Amino acid sequence: MNKNMDVLTNAELQAKWLQCLSIIKDNVSEAIYNTWFADIKAVKYEESTLTIQVKSNFVYEFLEENAVSLLGYTLNKVMGEGTRLMYSVLTDKENELTMEVEPENAAASEAQQVLDSMLISKYTFDNYVEGISNRLSRSVAVSVANKPGRTFNPLFIHGASGVGKTHLVNAIGCKIKELHPELRVLYISAHLFQVQYTDSILQRSFNDFMRFYQSIDVLIIDDIQEIAGLQKTQTAFFHIFNHLHLNGKQLIMTSDRSPAQLKGMEERLITRFKWGLTAEIEKPDLELRKNILRSKIHKDGLKFPEEVITYIAENVDASIRDLEGIVVSMMAHSTINSADIDVNLARRIVGGFSNFEKHPITMEEIIKKVTEFYAVEPAVINTRSRKREVVLVRQVAMYLAKKYLDLSTSKIGQYIGKRDHATVLHACKTITNLAETDKQFRYELNQIEIMLQSA
Repeated sequence: MNKNMDVLTNAELQAKWLQCLSIIKDNVSEAIYNTWFADIKAVKYEESTLTIQVKSNFVYEFLEENAVSLLGYTLNKVMGEGTRLMYSVLTDKENELTMEVEPENAAASEAQQVLDSMLISKYTFDNYVEGISNRLSRSVAVSVANKPGRTFNPLFIHGASGVGKTHLVNAIGCKIKELHPELRVLYISAHLFQVQYTDSILQRSFNDFMRFYQSIDVLIIDDIQEIAGLQKTQTAFFHIFNHLHLNGKQLIMTSDRSPAQLKGMEERLITRFKWGLTAEIEKPDLELRKNILRSKIHKDGLKFPEEVITYIAENVDASIRDLEGIVVSMMAHSTINSADIDVNLARRIVGGFSNFEKHPITMEEIIKKVTEFYAVEPAVINTRSRKREVVLVRQVAMYLAKKYLDLSTSKIGQYIGKRDHATVLHACKTITNLAETDKQFRYELNQIEIMLQSA
């Protein structure tokens, strides 16, 4: 099909419109099709715009309210990507008078072209260390990234906290964006999805919420177990899931347990989670733990003796996050104390790390340590100041609160400057990017985390 065709003959237009009607008929009930779609006529196709004639303004309003996504998907598939829609509304049937109307959602559709995917760009297939425990999941993930919506859909990845689920699904999203830049890819936590749903109800913008999610081509939901027990949120997700799956869009979910173990999740959702492929990532074995350590050490430009790597791998087996945390702590201790990186240092850090795991960190401690490090008064963090140094302190505190505390982004925002959850998300993303690109800042962040661990 020629994506850039400017004009179609009437015969070509009618043939393509029949294809459109066939797709629509497959996606709605017979009663709805006969009532709202059967009488629609294709009038013309010019400059990538299809004009369809509807028999009344009432039909036009119904289509705008209920069928925008289905019409958009159908036109893009049959007529070509980027096809615009124009309505010709029959205002006087006897005299065949019509009025052309641009869709009310046209502006919204244009705005949808720009989307922050919220993907964590540092998580790619290139730096995802493969081992026996994750080989199947990685293979499936690559397949999905190469052919989104056409292989395993939905893809449900589960495993204990810290085994690399978030890394893997972000790698899928990043690869899809690389191979298919035209697709709308969104990575989001189930918690943030729930916050957005609640906000849409409170702000009476539920239709906009649904319309946005129904426009996504690849939806990645992290920690889906977090909506267990939230019936209304599950109902909204159920309808989004159905719409996307029906239209061949890719769905990817992670969870800390298998679908069968998701207590508090509606049975109809659990059934749908099992439609595609369920893959488990197990805790990394010894050899994989060693390789993960080597990868982290190499990435940070460090040198660890092999016996140190072996010691850490043998004594830290809980999660990948723990392994990476040990490397960060060792680097910081070595730099601050001018200590050699050896087994003795590893033994002290691993022991302290285990104790840290039992030590509860509070919001007050985070604010205290961050403000101490940057030599500012704790009260400054709650002001409206936009000075660069104050903004940095506030963002670091938000980042650490999100990392170490079991609090929602909304609650973190309330604690720190009475900001909203979007501000907290922006802060976390800013600090993550800084830590990736600025070695000096990464060192500062490591020092603050050590201060927290030893508090």
